[in-house]
Amino acid sequence: MDFIELFRESFPSLLSGLTVTLKITALALVIATLLGLLFGLMSISNNKLLMFIARIYVDLIRGTPLIVQAFFIYFGLPTALDFKINAFSAGVAAVGINAGAYMVEIFRAGIMAVDKGQMEAARSLGLSYRKSMAKIILPQAVRKMIPAFINQFIISLKDTSILSVIGIRELTQSGEIIIASNYRAFETWGMIGIMYFVIIMLLSYTARSLERRLVI
Repeated sequence: MDFIELFRESFPSLLSGLTVTLKITALALVIATLLGLLFGLMSISNNKLLMFIARIYVDLIRGTPLIVQAFFIYFGLPTALDFKINAFSAGVAAVGINAGAYMVEIFRAGIMAVDKGQMEAARSLGLSYRKSMAKIILPQAVRKMIPAFINQFIISLKDTSILSVIGIRELTQSGEIIIASNYRAFETWGMIGIMYFVIIMLLSYTARSLERRLVI
């Protein structure tokens, strides 16, 4: 079997795995964005308890490997709390919670990068802290954070390869299944690497383009 024939036979399975990878990444980034916004606002709060909770979340998640978090969500929690969760949902949760800890710092840095005078001006006009943050500060902060968001998307995309350990048939496990049937590891892993490379380069180019246009 030459490489062209191998590629033709393997591509549908690899494309299916890539689709699962992208779905997990996209859903996880939605979760991560919500967690990042919530804990990011808590981390800059004047309330010491909220700041402490945000710091615990960030330190705990960033201080443990994603593979341990995936095992904990897929095997540990269901055993302890007596419920069932499918591998896909566990994978989305694991990547989302993991990325959320990094998004906290992205949100915090983005908000802190906005001139303090913006908040003072908004408050002097009679806006509450919540409205000032929602209408004045966050729109400016998000503009600065978009390149970092895309960089986190790239990192999370690569992190999904770890989820093969809990049985999710994403791109990496699709490749492992193909190799088990044809023993063409070099060519198969080469195709997988190229698929990751193309997607990540497209995202990297988008990040650089947005950075030139949006970061001020």
